[in-house]
Amino acid sequence: MTDRMADRVPDRETGRKAGLEMGREAGLGKGRGPGRVMSRNLLTDNPELYEARFPDPDRLAGRWAEDCLRRLGAGPRVLDLGCGTGRDAAHLHGAGRTVTAADLSEAMLAHARARHPGPTYVRADLHGFDLGRAAFDAVVCLDSSLLYCHTDDQLDGFLASCRQALSPGGLLVSEMRNGAYFLGRTDLLDTPAVNSFTWRGTAYRSTTTLTVDRTAQLLRRTRVWTSDDGAPPVEQRSSWRLLFPLELRRALAAHDFEVLELHDGPGPRTEPPWQDGQLPGHATEADRLHVVARLHSTR
Repeated sequence: MTDRMADRVPDRETGRKAGLEMGREAGLGKGRGPGRVMSRNLLTDNPELYEARFPDPDRLAGRWAEDCLRRLGAGPRVLDLGCGTGRDAAHLHGAGRTVTAADLSEAMLAHARARHPGPTYVRADLHGFDLGRAAFDAVVCLDSSLLYCHTDDQLDGFLASCRQALSPGGLLVSEMRNGAYFLGRTDLLDTPAVNSFTWRGTAYRSTTTLTVDRTAQLLRRTRVWTSDDGAPPVEQRSSWRLLFPLELRRALAAHDFEVLELHDGPGPRTEPPWQDGQLPGHATEADRLHVVARLHSTR
């Protein structure tokens, strides 16, 4: 892994999907140290700030998802779970698909409706949702959204809801952190990652620390934001399930999905990133995991 990659990895999962965890682990309203304020999620609560911090002019994740759907012959009806600011959903809409985009954050949804029109935006919780039986030809769940299912019950709720939402033969397309990467590797854990950017004349700086909770099988992140406008530091805490490739394959099979592709890249958040026309690999050793699964035609 290059130094450049190690520097940017801890900031990958942020505002696009962070609305899914809002309020679950944030410790709302409780201070953590002198002058420090806990936040639900600074980027989720401020979608414009998120898009400034993580610009995506090339719509890489949306293009990768559309490539998977097109290559495997998915129908036009797509559900984007954890849509965040709506950029990927809008890209899929622009590619000619009928897109419903869901998130738990009202702030993100309001921003998406105003800035990225086209999809139908709805509020839903990926731990369990009902948006119609066989209403979609594909479910897209990007940027580690699936890993907000911290427990087996939550993961089962997600997969059961996807199974209900998909038509027979429908696709589930997802990309996320790879739990197997943290078996014996500590490069993402050893040193806090520091990033800074300026938005509307204010300089922002984030310090991100990752730790592994082996008992809960979670990757935990603590991020402290500071700015030069006199505001107190803001601390956020969030977590992702550390799923292993065979564990994910087994969970999908239990819900009547056949895994078509399971690999560590190339993908929209790998280094180097996926490019148009690239086919999936076969290894599952790097820090990202990509899965495409098909719901069996008979249920």
